[in-house]
Formats: sequence, structure tokens, C-alpha cells
Amino acid sequence: MAQQELTERELRAWRTSMQMMELLRGRIEQQLQATSGLSNADYSVLSLLSEAPEQRMRIYELCASAGWEKSRMHHQLTRMSKRGLVERERCGSRGMEAVLTEAGMDALVSAVPCHAREVRRLFVDHLTPEELDRFAELSGTILEHLRSEQ
Repeated sequence: MAQQELTERELRAWRTSMQMMELLRGRIEQQLQATSGLSNADYSVLSLLSEAPEQRMRIYELCASAGWEKSRMHHQLTRMSKRGLVERERCGSRGMEAVLTEAGMDALVSAVPCHAREVRRLFVDHLTPEELDRFAELSGTILEHLRSEQ
């Protein structure tokens, strides 16, 4: 099958979305490190665990929720465990759960206000409520497609 080149419109949409996400990710990472000592990956895991029942999740569920591969999650949880932010506990005969510790919850609670201000400053404040809804809808369409291919 012959590879089709992208049109100028398609390239513009692709490149600007990739550049935007990279810049946002970098700026959020800098802000989190400077204000809380957390990485964006730390914040993501802590947020997911904080919203889970009893602040614990099976690791495979955590991977699915974060959209991460098992090896990436394993390395992330190892780093976070060493810092006392999470613990891993056996669940049944073969399963493992990630559990949010008190120190992890404290770190998250401390990070949330600055993180929310930065997300608002860099992203939310530049869009109307209608544009935010449309952005979420468009992103959701692409996410749904990506998840269905796994």
C-alpha cells in the first residue's frame, strides 16, 4: 500500500497539537518539580490512587487508567515506593495493588493548588467554556480510537 502524505492542513493540526502537548507537559513538569518535588508521572499516579476506592488499585487497572505499559508503571511505583508515596501490597494469590500512603496523600494535597493554578494559567484561561467542551470532545474521540486499537 502506498503511503499517503499529509496535507498542509493535516500537518498543521498534527504539528501544533504535538508542540502544544510537549510544551504543556514540560511547563507542568517544571512547576510540579519547583513547587512540590513531584514529577508529572508522580502526580498522575497519586491523583488516580486518591480517587480510587480505599485509595488503592490493582496495578493492571492503574496501568489502564494511566494509559501506561506495565513496565513503565513498575518503574514508576518503584521510585515512588522508595520515597514513601505509595506501597505495593499483595492482592489474592497473584495480584498486586498500589496503595496511596499518608505521605503520598499529603504530597498530592500540597501540590494540587499550585498545579491547578498552573493548568488554569497555561490552558484553561485561554479557551471559552464552549471551546473547552469542544477540546474535550475532540480529544475524547482520538483517545477512544487509540484505546480501541490496544
